Amino acid sequence: MDVQTVTERETFRVIFVQPSHYDDDGYVIQWIRSEIPSNSMALMNGITLDCNARRVLGDHVDIDVSAYDETNTRIRPKQIIKDIERAGGKGLVAMVGVQSNQFPRTMDIARPLREAGIPVCIGGFHVSGCLAMLPEIPPDIQEALDMGISIFAGEAEGRLDEVLQHAYAGELKPIYNHLSSFPSLDGAPIPILPRGSIQRTVDAFTSFDSGRGCPFQCSFCTIINVQGRQSRYRSADDVERIIRQNNAQGIRKFFITDDNLARNANWEAIFDRMIKLREVDGIKLKLIIQVDTLCHKIDGFVEKAARAGLSRVYIGLENINPENLLAAQKRQNKITEYRDMLQAWKRVGAMTYCGYIMGFPTDTPERILNDIEIIKRELPVDLLEFFALTPLPGSQDHKELAAKGVWMDPDMNKYDLEHICTGHPIMSREEFQGVYDEAWHRFYAKDHIETILRRAVASGMRGGALRTALLEFYGCIKIEEVHPLQGGIFRRKYRTDRRSGMPLESPFVFYPKYLWSMGSKLVRFLAMKRQYDGILAKIRSDPAQKDYTDISITPVVDEEVQELEIYQASDSAKAAVAKAKRQQEISAMHVAS
Repeated sequence: MDVQTVTERETFRVIFVQPSHYDDDGYVIQWIRSEIPSNSMALMNGITLDCNARRVLGDHVDIDVSAYDETNTRIRPKQIIKDIERAGGKGLVAMVGVQSNQFPRTMDIARPLREAGIPVCIGGFHVSGCLAMLPEIPPDIQEALDMGISIFAGEAEGRLDEVLQHAYAGELKPIYNHLSSFPSLDGAPIPILPRGSIQRTVDAFTSFDSGRGCPFQCSFCTIINVQGRQSRYRSADDVERIIRQNNAQGIRKFFITDDNLARNANWEAIFDRMIKLREVDGIKLKLIIQVDTLCHKIDGFVEKAARAGLSRVYIGLENINPENLLAAQKRQNKITEYRDMLQAWKRVGAMTYCGYIMGFPTDTPERILNDIEIIKRELPVDLLEFFALTPLPGSQDHKELAAKGVWMDPDMNKYDLEHICTGHPIMSREEFQGVYDEAWHRFYAKDHIETILRRAVASGMRGGALRTALLEFYGCIKIEEVHPLQGGIFRRKYRTDRRSGMPLESPFVFYPKYLWSMGSKLVRFLAMKRQYDGILAKIRSDPAQKDYTDISITPVVDEEVQELEIYQASDSAKAAVAKAKRQQEISAMHVAS
């Protein structure tokens, strides 16, 4: 008689955590609803579901995966330990998408897990960038290795099988370094999160990347040194699969995280597919995308983006001084195109959301504030966010400063683009931090809020949507004192979730202070909302609302290069205008011949 051996089924628990980071008081920045969806979480969740479908740990092992974003979910290591123990004791906790400012929090989560013998792996831009750009492993990553934490550098498609198999066998390697090669995205597992996770964001957006890699060489950027300069793309079929799987669970809002969607060779096929999904199949898509400042030069790009469901476009404006752009190797940004580009987006009703960097070598407080006033008058920007030029680990800037032995703040928690992390040749640390803070209040002054809304209404945009965006955006700075990229709705704070090395506050101090803070912030927010509502009501009651105009939304004409301050504010601006004029003349000669 044959005896058939029956292998008992096992569960291998995989828990992905996207860590947050600490505020200046040492408390985790966390919300009831957070602002930005985590693409890293969606990617790792989708890749792991594919691993389970392919039974990479054997037919008898089920991979049970959960994904938690700490910006909207409390992470309790003791509960994670119990969760893995209940599943049979085998599992892996992977910290995903970890940025430099999140690394201290990551280590605080990992310590009790390692003490309990739980395998832990850390991936993301901090570890990948450091391994890509530095000759030696920095102390914080070495500390992780000494704790028995594994480091994963690079992208996970086609590489996660090995990590899961090693973790299951209890034989994780210290380092998995895949920075020398980049996986194809064509046909790769799609990024996907369950509906419950997505609904923890402010507007129930999820995210996906339709391409990776960037051909440009911006010295402050880490992406080019982690994902490479050779662009790789998903097909239109893959993008349709992402949309349909999310639509099946009621999710139709997407943030496409490509650093520059306009340089995706498949952009038109992807937009055409999205247009079909919207106009033929009736799927009401809503998109946020990121592009460069020359995207409007691509025939049909702006118009098709609008038809595909675009609601907001993020543009790396970075600066209006060509000398600063050149210093950062941001040669692709042409200030002579800024007005035409922004007006192109405004014509299709898209909300423009621009990034602006300060702290370049020739910057002074006076120059920075003057440039902001120029932007307010002459560029039709709806939302402007400010960043302090920061030598992020993984960037060329950081590599060069480290090689020269220049002081950089050793506290990675400060590398959030808000804090000043190294010296400046002209400004003191206090001056730099002061003008950074002042820049927000100058741009979002009450009179300019009214101007922004008047431009929107006159251009046919939805004033209510922009009013809400302005309120949420500036409210993060004015009321919550955090960058909008780290923002959300209703700050959560837990007494025991404080940075290691900082003392726990007494419950009799912490809770009254927290409740008072929540109440006072709510009152201030409601007052701010009432003010913004009043501004919009005033505009809507104006019978001439559609007739409003100013310099920024006046159609671009050749003569303006002699009149507008953006073109005359510096010698480098004048040189950029002269160069653009020469290029136009050469192009005209070629056409004529």
